[in-house]
Amino acid sequence: MGFAQSQAMNGRLQWIKKWEELARQANWSAAALAEKCDVSLRTLERYFIGKTGKCPQAWLCEQRQQQAIELLRDGCNVTKTATLLGYKHATHFSREFKKHWGHAPTESGSDVANNVVPARNRRKCRVLV
Repeated sequence: MGFAQSQAMNGRLQWIKKWEELARQANWSAAALAEKCDVSLRTLERYFIGKTGKCPQAWLCEQRQQQAIELLRDGCNVTKTATLLGYKHATHFSREFKKHWGHAPTESGSDVANNVVPARNRRKCRVLV
């Protein structure tokens, strides 16, 4: 892909406003998100790293966990939250939640809305320049 083509695709991505909605539609997958945006995964990676400093998958994981916090805050139980976020198993959701937030979703209780800070930076991705 030439420089002009790459710039045109980046320009197309800049006009997208509903990234969170697209993330849900892509079932939190960077490859599916790239497909929905009609760009290559590599183009999506370059765009996200330039705009957010993160690879698309790391951003998607953060968005998914933010949705989890909102659902739990709104009274959804762990199983329902896992299902709504596209996890096949509630145990997988619980593991990912704990890895991200530093505690299990069942330990959140009324504090779910207060002072939730990710336990560590999410997945690192390789940056190919």
